[in-house]
Amino acid sequence: MRRLLLVLPFALLPLAIAHAADEHDHDHEHGSLGAHEHGVGRLNAALDGQTLELELESPAMNLVGFEHAATTDADKAKVAAARAQLEKPLTLFKLPAAAGCKVVSQELESPLFGDKPDADDHDDGEAGKDGHEHHHDHSEIHAHYQFKCAAPGALKTLDLANIFSTFPATQKIQVQLISASGQQGTEVTAKAAALKF
Repeated sequence: MRRLLLVLPFALLPLAIAHAADEHDHDHEHGSLGAHEHGVGRLNAALDGQTLELELESPAMNLVGFEHAATTDADKAKVAAARAQLEKPLTLFKLPAAAGCKVVSQELESPLFGDKPDADDHDDGEAGKDGHEHHHDHSEIHAHYQFKCAAPGALKTLDLANIFSTFPATQKIQVQLISASGQQGTEVTAKAAALKF
Protein backbone atom coordinates (compact mmCIF):
# COMPACT_ATOMS: atom_id res chain seq x y z
CA MET A 1 0.00 0.00 0.00
CA ARG A 2 2.84 2.40 0.77
CA ARG A 3 4.93 1.68 -2.30
CA LEU A 4 4.06 4.99 -3.97
CA LEU A 5 5.55 6.90 -1.09
CA LEU A 6 8.80 4.96 -0.78
CA VAL A 7 10.71 7.33 -3.06
CA LEU A 8 9.63 10.41 -1.17
CA PRO A 9 12.27 10.58 1.57
CA PHE A 10 14.97 10.84 -1.10
CA ALA A 11 12.97 13.44 -2.97
CA LEU A 12 12.44 15.50 0.16
CA LEU A 13 16.05 15.53 1.27
CA PRO A 14 17.30 18.31 -1.04
CA LEU A 15 14.20 20.34 -0.17
CA ALA A 16 14.84 19.98 3.56
CA ILE A 17 18.51 20.87 3.24
CA ALA A 18 17.88 23.83 0.95
CA HIS A 19 15.13 24.96 3.26
CA ALA A 20 17.34 24.75 6.31
CA ALA A 21 20.07 26.72 4.55
CA ASP A 22 17.66 29.39 3.34
CA GLU A 23 15.67 30.14 6.42
CA HIS A 24 17.16 28.63 9.50
CA ASP A 25 20.85 29.36 9.77
CA HIS A 26 20.41 29.57 13.52
CA ASP A 27 18.67 26.22 13.50
CA HIS A 28 21.07 24.33 11.24
CA GLU A 29 21.26 21.31 13.47
CA HIS A 30 17.61 20.64 12.63
CA GLY A 31 18.21 20.66 8.88
CA SER A 32 17.74 16.90 8.71
CA LEU A 33 14.83 15.23 6.99
CA GLY A 34 12.96 14.57 10.21
CA ALA A 35 13.14 18.19 11.38
CA HIS A 36 10.40 18.76 13.90
CA GLU A 37 9.38 22.37 13.53
CA HIS A 38 6.33 23.80 15.25
CA GLY A 39 3.90 25.37 12.79
CA VAL A 40 5.22 23.27 9.89
CA GLY A 41 3.54 20.13 8.61
CA ARG A 42 4.52 17.77 5.79
CA LEU A 43 2.26 16.23 3.19
CA ASN A 44 3.25 13.53 0.72
CA ALA A 45 0.74 13.09 -2.10
CA ALA A 46 0.88 10.48 -4.86
CA LEU A 47 -1.64 9.97 -7.65
CA ASP A 48 -1.29 6.74 -9.65
CA GLY A 49 -4.18 5.99 -11.98
CA GLN A 50 -7.31 6.05 -9.82
CA THR A 51 -5.40 5.69 -6.56
CA LEU A 52 -4.60 8.79 -4.53
CA GLU A 53 -2.44 8.47 -1.44
CA LEU A 54 -2.00 11.28 1.06
CA GLU A 55 0.33 11.12 4.03
CA LEU A 56 0.20 13.99 6.50
CA GLU A 57 2.82 14.36 9.24
CA SER A 58 2.65 17.13 11.78
CA PRO A 59 4.02 18.00 15.20
CA ALA A 60 1.20 17.40 17.67
CA MET A 61 1.62 21.02 18.77
CA ASN A 62 0.14 22.15 15.42
CA LEU A 63 -2.98 20.04 15.81
CA VAL A 64 -3.78 19.92 19.52
CA GLY A 65 -1.61 22.66 21.05
CA PHE A 66 0.62 20.41 23.19
CA GLU A 67 2.89 17.39 22.89
CA HIS A 68 2.66 15.68 26.27
CA ALA A 69 0.41 12.71 26.93
CA ALA A 70 -3.17 13.87 27.47
CA THR A 71 -3.99 13.41 31.13
CA THR A 72 -6.62 16.06 31.87
CA ASP A 73 -10.14 15.91 30.49
CA ALA A 74 -9.54 19.13 28.57
CA ASP A 75 -6.44 17.73 26.87
CA LYS A 76 -8.19 14.44 26.09
CA ALA A 77 -11.05 16.39 24.53
CA LYS A 78 -8.60 18.28 22.29
CA VAL A 79 -6.98 15.03 21.15
CA ALA A 80 -10.39 13.48 20.47
CA ALA A 81 -11.49 16.56 18.51
CA ALA A 82 -8.32 16.56 16.39
CA ARG A 83 -8.69 12.84 15.73
CA ALA A 84 -12.32 13.30 14.69
CA GLN A 85 -11.25 15.98 12.18
CA LEU A 86 -8.47 13.75 10.81
CA GLU A 87 -11.00 10.96 10.34
CA LYS A 88 -12.85 13.08 7.75
CA PRO A 89 -10.21 13.35 5.01
CA LEU A 90 -12.69 14.20 2.24
CA THR A 91 -13.61 17.34 4.20
CA LEU A 92 -10.11 18.09 5.39
CA PHE A 93 -8.52 17.89 1.94
CA LYS A 94 -11.50 19.36 0.06
CA LEU A 95 -11.19 16.88 -2.81
CA PRO A 96 -13.34 17.96 -5.78
CA ALA A 97 -16.70 16.15 -5.77
CA ALA A 98 -16.37 15.62 -9.54
CA ALA A 99 -13.37 13.34 -8.95
CA GLY A 100 -15.62 10.84 -7.14
CA CYS A 101 -12.99 9.95 -4.53
CA LYS A 102 -13.85 7.41 -1.85
CA VAL A 103 -11.70 6.53 1.16
CA VAL A 104 -10.26 3.03 0.77
CA SER A 105 -8.19 3.05 3.95
CA GLN A 106 -6.97 5.44 6.61
CA GLU A 107 -4.52 5.08 9.46
CA LEU A 108 -3.86 7.56 12.25
CA GLU A 109 -0.80 7.14 14.44
CA SER A 110 0.47 9.19 17.34
CA PRO A 111 1.73 8.63 20.87
CA LEU A 112 -1.15 10.94 21.86
CA PHE A 113 -3.65 8.41 20.49
CA GLY A 114 -2.24 5.77 22.82
CA ASP A 115 0.05 4.25 20.18
CA LYS A 116 3.25 2.93 21.70
CA PRO A 117 6.34 4.91 20.72
CA ASP A 118 9.09 2.94 18.98
CA ALA A 119 11.28 3.05 22.07
CA ASP A 120 9.11 1.50 24.77
CA ASP A 121 11.70 1.80 27.49
CA HIS A 122 10.26 4.85 29.21
CA ASP A 123 7.23 4.30 31.35
CA ASP A 124 5.00 7.02 32.74
CA GLY A 125 6.81 6.79 36.08
CA GLU A 126 10.13 7.92 34.60
CA ALA A 127 9.35 11.61 34.36
CA GLY A 128 12.98 12.66 34.70
CA LYS A 129 14.19 10.39 31.94
CA ASP A 130 11.23 11.31 29.77
CA GLY A 131 12.00 15.01 30.20
CA HIS A 132 15.60 14.36 29.28
CA GLU A 133 14.64 12.58 26.06
CA HIS A 134 12.04 15.12 25.04
CA HIS A 135 14.31 17.08 22.72
CA HIS A 136 14.49 14.22 20.22
CA ASP A 137 11.25 12.46 21.07
CA HIS A 138 8.70 15.05 20.02
CA SER A 139 5.13 13.89 19.58
CA GLU A 140 4.10 13.69 15.95
CA ILE A 141 0.75 12.88 14.43
CA HIS A 142 0.83 10.80 11.24
CA ALA A 143 -2.22 10.33 9.06
CA HIS A 144 -2.12 8.07 6.01
CA TYR A 145 -5.04 7.93 3.58
CA GLN A 146 -5.73 6.01 0.41
CA PHE A 147 -8.56 6.99 -1.93
CA LYS A 148 -9.98 5.49 -5.09
CA CYS A 149 -11.11 8.22 -7.46
CA ALA A 150 -13.62 7.37 -10.22
CA ALA A 151 -12.57 10.40 -12.29
CA PRO A 152 -8.97 11.23 -11.33
CA GLY A 153 -8.79 13.71 -14.22
CA ALA A 154 -11.00 16.00 -12.12
CA LEU A 155 -8.26 16.21 -9.48
CA LYS A 156 -6.82 19.39 -10.93
CA THR A 157 -5.91 20.92 -7.58
CA LEU A 158 -5.39 19.95 -3.98
CA ASP A 159 -6.75 22.59 -1.62
CA LEU A 160 -5.38 22.51 1.92
CA ALA A 161 -7.33 25.55 3.17
CA ASN A 162 -9.43 23.41 5.53
CA ILE A 163 -6.31 22.06 7.24
CA PHE A 164 -5.18 25.61 8.02
CA SER A 165 -8.65 26.67 9.21
CA THR A 166 -9.17 23.49 11.27
CA PHE A 167 -5.68 23.58 12.80
CA PRO A 168 -4.76 27.30 12.95
CA ALA A 169 -1.40 26.64 14.64
CA THR A 170 -0.25 25.16 11.31
CA GLN A 171 1.50 27.96 9.44
CA LYS A 172 2.85 26.11 6.42
CA ILE A 173 2.89 22.66 4.90
CA GLN A 174 5.78 21.28 2.88
CA VAL A 175 4.24 19.25 0.07
CA GLN A 176 5.86 16.57 -2.06
CA LEU A 177 3.58 15.61 -4.94
CA ILE A 178 3.93 12.78 -7.44
CA SER A 179 1.48 12.50 -10.33
CA ALA A 180 1.43 11.60 -14.03
CA SER A 181 2.88 15.02 -14.78
CA GLY A 182 5.95 14.33 -12.65
CA GLN A 183 7.19 15.19 -9.22
CA GLN A 184 7.13 18.55 -7.50
CA GLY A 185 8.05 19.90 -4.09
CA THR A 186 6.34 23.04 -2.89
CA GLU A 187 5.26 24.84 0.25
CA VAL A 188 1.74 26.07 0.91
CA THR A 189 0.45 28.54 3.49
CA ALA A 190 -3.01 29.57 4.63
CA LYS A 191 -2.94 32.49 2.17
CA ALA A 192 -1.99 30.24 -0.76
CA ALA A 193 -3.35 26.85 0.21
CA ALA A 194 -4.01 25.25 -3.19
CA LEU A 195 -1.59 23.47 -5.49
CA LYS A 196 -2.00 21.97 -8.96
CA PHE A 197 -1.62 18.30 -9.73
